[in-house]
Amino acid sequence: MSDEDTTPRKAPARTWMRLGTGALSGLLAGGAALAVAELVAAAVRPQAGPVVAVGGAAVDRTPTAVKDWAIRTFGTNDKLVLQLGILAVLTLFALALGAFAVRHRRTGAAGVLVFGAVGAAAALGRPDSAGVTDAFPSVLGAIAGAVLLYVLVGLLPAPRRTDPGKRGEGWDRRRFVLAATAAAAASAGTGVLGRALSGAGGREAVASRENVTLPPPGSPAPAVPRRAQVRAEGVSPFITPNGDFYRVDTALVVPKVDATTWRLRVHGDGVVREKTLTFDDLLRRELIERDITLTCVSNEVGGPYVGNARWIGVRLADLLEECGVRPPSKGGPADQLVARSVDGMTIGSPVEEVMDGRDAMLAVGMNGEPLPFDHGFPVRMLVPGLYGYVSACKWIEDVELTTFDAYDAYWVERDWAREAPIKTQSRIDTPKPFARPKAGTVMVAGVAWAQHRGIGKVEIRVDDGPWQEATLAAEDSRDTWRQWSYAWQATKGGHTLTVRATDRTGEVQTDKRTRTVPDGASGRHSVVVTVDG
Repeated sequence: MSDEDTTPRKAPARTWMRLGTGALSGLLAGGAALAVAELVAAAVRPQAGPVVAVGGAAVDRTPTAVKDWAIRTFGTNDKLVLQLGILAVLTLFALALGAFAVRHRRTGAAGVLVFGAVGAAAALGRPDSAGVTDAFPSVLGAIAGAVLLYVLVGLLPAPRRTDPGKRGEGWDRRRFVLAATAAAAASAGTGVLGRALSGAGGREAVASRENVTLPPPGSPAPAVPRRAQVRAEGVSPFITPNGDFYRVDTALVVPKVDATTWRLRVHGDGVVREKTLTFDDLLRRELIERDITLTCVSNEVGGPYVGNARWIGVRLADLLEECGVRPPSKGGPADQLVARSVDGMTIGSPVEEVMDGRDAMLAVGMNGEPLPFDHGFPVRMLVPGLYGYVSACKWIEDVELTTFDAYDAYWVERDWAREAPIKTQSRIDTPKPFARPKAGTVMVAGVAWAQHRGIGKVEIRVDDGPWQEATLAAEDSRDTWRQWSYAWQATKGGHTLTVRATDRTGEVQTDKRTRTVPDGASGRHSVVVTVDG
């Protein structure tokens, strides 16, 4: 066969080889950019890394309906899914940029800098931005990636131009393989070092938590009643262990705050005496201990984002009164308390409810130990009876008194209601949906909650039959959930079990089904089971 016959067949293979090797070069350059950015972020602060910064910006700009869907679909893994999605997009971008750089070397390398600009802009635009230094990880990482892509593409074979019999000029496979291998190894090492240094940066915070000894509360919680826990397999424990307590927030990197350097500032409208408190200042104050059930506004009917814990902390109303704050009902000018987190989150709570006598607190402990980092160490806020997005600021560092008209907190800007008392709800924990129990006595059981109002009655309905009153477990307090049980005489066939609760004000849980936006889901939980004969 002649050269004329073979050349056209080799050319496409050569082209694809060049594009594939170029794509690989782009992938290596992208990896190097991220690795260098990770290392620089360890020196600046982990939240300034491009993946975290871009992810945070994406969370801020994602429509509320999409966020709600993500929480329903992925639960507490929503942040991991987001970060994996960002990495997937960056991978595709790097592959395409590398292939493009085969013919447009300088432009392709410059494209990596675009990646850096996006990351830098995202970092600088974050609410908790520390200033221009937050741009360094993305910028320096992009420069490293651009240089590497330019070098690697320069080692690829030049396009065939005139002599079809001439092998690729400048193509030194050995040099390319060595350079690519060295780049991959260096990127991996840099990334590991960056991770290690980031972890080291949080060691002071970890050590400060380990050194905390919570003082005995001046106002301890009474013992949980013996019969507060229903004896039925599958029912949630009355006290939710810390490791099982739900976590819903926007922090892609959990803040590691050193309690020894932490400060809380109280200021704003109606604050006669501003205060700045240290963690030790709080521990020296009288502490209260209370069992309080928290609920996330993103919790669907029958959902898992509710948990009960024993909290210890400082009564927030006492602190505000010391600062001269009065609630609106007593002539105070501020009707909103804006709590700010170290990660820039803002949560607005109604001052009237914070100071109406309920056990609103700045919590320092959870279930007998200092707060876990995931749940706000060193200090978080909580207000019984209000959904978390208007009451439960984690990693709190600032309290400002203002008005609802003057300021919209983070979630209010995203179409959630300004004020959000928790709705009366109940959930069937057992039997599970689509369970196949045996005919006879089947224990139906679960939990109900109406924080700060308390649960007065729970009823069960089988199919379209009459409502039957369930047996309530002992009540701990009106700020905690209450367990219930019902001995159902199950008959063979398919059945639908539905639950409803009535709170102590007489309000019956509505059957009107609504989604979580703007102020929490409503409706009645039901499960479908098939009873075997």
